[in-house]
Amino acid sequence: MKTISAKQVEQLVKNGENINFIDVREVDEVAAGKIPGAVNISLGLLEFRMNELDKSKDYIMVCRSGARSGRATQFLESYGFKVKNMIGGMLAWEGSVE
Repeated sequence: MKTISAKQVEQLVKNGENINFIDVREVDEVAAGKIPGAVNISLGLLEFRMNELDKSKDYIMVCRSGARSGRATQFLESYGFKVKNMIGGMLAWEGSVE
C-alpha cells in the first residue's frame, strides 16, 4: 500500500497541485470539517460507489486517523485504482478545512 504523510499532502496543496481526496469518514464526522474539495464516500459505501471514481486519476484517501483510509486504499488498489493513504488522517492534518 502506498502512503503519503499529511505534511507531504499539505505541501502539494500549497504548491497548487490538483488532488483528488476521498474522505471515508461517516457523514457526521465530515460535518466537523474536511479538507477543501474532498469527496465524502464513507468506507461502508465505497464498494457501491467506486463506479463514480476514475481509474486514470490519482486519489488520496483520508479518514480520522488513517486506519479506515488504509483499508479503503487496499480495497481500491485491488481493483486497479491509483491510491495513497494519508498517514495520520485528519488528526495529523494542519491545513485548512471546510
